[in-house]
Amino acid sequence: MESHAQQFAINTRRVLGLQIGIGLLVVAGFFLLRGPWEALSAAYGGGTSIVSALLLRQGVAWAGSEASQGARRGQAILYVSAALRFVLVLAMLGGGLAALGFAPLPLVIGFIAVQLAFLGSLNTKKGI
Repeated sequence: MESHAQQFAINTRRVLGLQIGIGLLVVAGFFLLRGPWEALSAAYGGGTSIVSALLLRQGVAWAGSEASQGARRGQAILYVSAALRFVLVLAMLGGGLAALGFAPLPLVIGFIAVQLAFLGSLNTKKGI
């Protein structure tokens, strides 16, 4: 029988694989229809969503390991982790648009498509 930590790791790998697959489909679509710059913009948007999911995984794992110190400590870690992810996503998307000059529509579509893949995986019984 698998432990909760092992099941969490398996589910997380499955979700990340789904996110990467959806992201690659979006990038390929933009590459074929609009060209390499739009494909790179979509990849950046999808990558931002994947980074957010990886940080969520790390925050949940950290909160779980600290839960033995008390429920409030684990809760605090989850709240801080969520706030940091929110700020990081805003900074990455803003930086991609303003500093790097990525195309807005492909970037946002890449981000949303990969984020929807993450959210869709949560509707299954095996989601993280």
